[in-house]
Amino acid sequence: MKFMVTWNIHPDKRREVMEFWCSLSPEQRADAGPGVKLIGRWHNEAEFTGVGILETEDCAALSAYLMQWNHMMDMDIAPVLDDEESAAVGKQALGL
Repeated sequence: MKFMVTWNIHPDKRREVMEFWCSLSPEQRADAGPGVKLIGRWHNEAEFTGVGILETEDCAALSAYLMQWNHMMDMDIAPVLDDEESAAVGKQALGL
């Protein structure tokens, strides 16, 4: 399953997050832990918010990854579908 994670960094943690984030190598930034694949991540630097898409069949593994960050930011998580998955669901709902 794919999950969309949106975040909003706490104002008092912004510098801490930036310093830690900038210290990571590209490989470390891409590593979401065992059983979790990072599809992509986008940042709104001006507002200290962002969105990421992660894929996993193991919700506990996803939770373990996100718990590394949740003390510094508020996060919302929602399951999402790609275009083909969405079209298939739509066709089924329409009886096509």
